[in-house]
Amino acid sequence: MNDYDPVNWPEGNRVAVMLSFDFDAETLWLSRDPANAKRPGTLSQGTYGAKVGVPKILETLDGCGVPATFFVPGWTAEHHGGACEAILRGGHEIGHHGYLHEWIDPDFPEREEEALVKGLDALKATLGVTPTGYRSPAWETSPNMIALLRRHGFAYDSSLMDTVNPYRHTLADGSEGPVELPVHWSLDDAPFALFSVRAPRTIVTNDHMMQVWQDEFREIYRWGGLFNLTMHPQVTGRPSRIALLREFIGWMRTFPGVWFARGGEVAAAWSATRT
Repeated sequence: MNDYDPVNWPEGNRVAVMLSFDFDAETLWLSRDPANAKRPGTLSQGTYGAKVGVPKILETLDGCGVPATFFVPGWTAEHHGGACEAILRGGHEIGHHGYLHEWIDPDFPEREEEALVKGLDALKATLGVTPTGYRSPAWETSPNMIALLRRHGFAYDSSLMDTVNPYRHTLADGSEGPVELPVHWSLDDAPFALFSVRAPRTIVTNDHMMQVWQDEFREIYRWGGLFNLTMHPQVTGRPSRIALLREFIGWMRTFPGVWFARGGEVAAAWSATRT
């Protein structure tokens, strides 16, 4: 069976929609450049995500009656515990997203495990959460990281762009690894609306983003697959983007057989079709 063949989603649904949010907060900027620790203007973008973005996103999800998955760095959990606790109270899933949004360097595998364990410990200590899902910061990962996820008991990863639908990793020794829930830059708000002085890009309109996302959704729906949308509270939490999120969820719900699910549910449902 090909990774893009129709999936038998629960209750005969045609497509699984995974609304995911990378709650990086200030770690997005601290990890890019340590000097940003002394640039409150730059950091304030991440602070906005915690102060305004997460509450408005949770309000929108609650109003629409849909669940989501928030991938949270350990540092974010330690410094924005109230926002993370609100995510859990809303019935949403929290996944692992590194400790300080560190980019993986395959030349230093020991650092990969150090960041993974440090993030795990922070999520457990601050929120009492042992996540089953992982998303690598900036989607930069390595073969070593996939093996680490298996060793530390993760059920799924969501970092790669090599296909559309879920699949299971095979480790170097031939054993089964975690389930992969694929992503793509076209289904991410950052390329369209995340701006910084050091990496400037055009900030596009809601109509532009809506068209790209709707076009992808229509075809993934036709394929019978997984629509995995990645957003960031400091981006989609902006006022006009909240309106976009609300409108887009409503638009997807006009299609029959759309299943909104958390990452762990998507991975489990896909696994059930393979047993």
